[in-house]
Amino acid sequence: MQHTKIKTLSSSDLGKTLTLCGWVRTLRDQKNFAFLELNDGSTLSGLQVILESSLPHYTDLIAQLSTGASVAITGTLVESPGQKQKWELKASQVTVFGTCPEDYPLQKKRHSFEFLRTIAHLRPRTNTQGAVARVRNALAYATHQFFQERHFLYVHTPIITSSDCEGAGAQFLVTSLNLQQVPRTSEGSVDFSKDFFSHPAYLTVSGQLNGEAFACALSDIYTFGPTFRAENSNTSRHLAEFWMIEPEMAFADLNDNADCAEAYLKYVLQYILKHNGEDLQFFDQFIEKGLIARLQHVAETPFVRLTYTEAITLLEKSGKVFQFPIKWGSDLQSEHERYLAEEHFKKPVILTNYPAHIKSFYMRANEDGKTVAAMDILVPKIGEIVGGSQREERADRLKKTLLASGLKLEDYLWYLQLREFGSVPHSGFGAGFERLVLFATGMENIRDVIPFPRFPGHAAY
Repeated sequence: MQHTKIKTLSSSDLGKTLTLCGWVRTLRDQKNFAFLELNDGSTLSGLQVILESSLPHYTDLIAQLSTGASVAITGTLVESPGQKQKWELKASQVTVFGTCPEDYPLQKKRHSFEFLRTIAHLRPRTNTQGAVARVRNALAYATHQFFQERHFLYVHTPIITSSDCEGAGAQFLVTSLNLQQVPRTSEGSVDFSKDFFSHPAYLTVSGQLNGEAFACALSDIYTFGPTFRAENSNTSRHLAEFWMIEPEMAFADLNDNADCAEAYLKYVLQYILKHNGEDLQFFDQFIEKGLIARLQHVAETPFVRLTYTEAITLLEKSGKVFQFPIKWGSDLQSEHERYLAEEHFKKPVILTNYPAHIKSFYMRANEDGKTVAAMDILVPKIGEIVGGSQREERADRLKKTLLASGLKLEDYLWYLQLREFGSVPHSGFGAGFERLVLFATGMENIRDVIPFPRFPGHAAY
């Protein structure tokens, strides 16, 4: 059915006969006429429709138009005498596709986000979730635009992998084995030679390692896809399934990496500030006061850069009592990251050169023998939003860290060969997309910025 989206309406449409499709938000029956608010999801604001009693079967029609009903309405766009909208549609024909009973759970009232998670199939119809979806879409579009403008190639890396990028073992096993009759080896362990891939396979925790292979041939690439962590983390900042933006750049050191990550964050924030003003104003009014000013500040302000060691010194001298004690060699917790970004510097912070023992095996060892060329970007409200590093391009060093991490060299022979056949200095980072959406919208729980959240004990829909 040909129809016009509410978002595309303009003054040039005044006087034209248009057909709009959507869902009824509210209906006010004034006996001789009725006001209907129509929303199609293309924009936060709906469109007011005037239904006059001269419409065919008017009384029966009004009885069907409850909140949630889906309709197509043809009419003339006219200027509105009201102050809340520029124009309205004077209906000449109404087609009802689907009625909605009285027990429809999204009546016109406030609903808690906890309740809405229990009806994830319906919550996109709410103002908040509609605005989240539009901002999420804009951030994804701006992500591709940023990297494409800089001549990065978009590479689709595997979802199923035999490598553990982080070396932490928090992976979901992928198997076709009959779990009621698991084949065993003579030693009693699972016989994966009988499995679909003939060896253990997992859902990926990162596309980085595969991305490195392409960067070492095509210079600059990026991946943007789903990743999975089998961590039993029931927090407002963790998901079992989430999306990652992961660029890899050949002939790039840690400073190049930091420059790219800072430019990326500023670019996508500037994009939504320009294109999603109505949604951001909604978040600023109802979710986080001052959101727009915060985003503008981040988009326009140079990020602070300092080393992990310098950050530890600042935390130790802060006089603040942290839940997790701070000392050199310990991993920074969210409270430490947010103190640096929110209270001390009041702007994003790029931390570099972390202790080697708290970082992953692939990060380039620094000459001090204690730290690696790692990089995290910390932002107010969220804490860490980007993590990256210069990758270890020296085969002998990489072998040592693989073994020290308890990983098997035979599982990473192809990765080592990248360092043996024309190795190059290269760097990359990963940006958690849901944390970026969380930061951009002011929402508090990461489960509310992904369409269908997966977390421990929950994989519905």
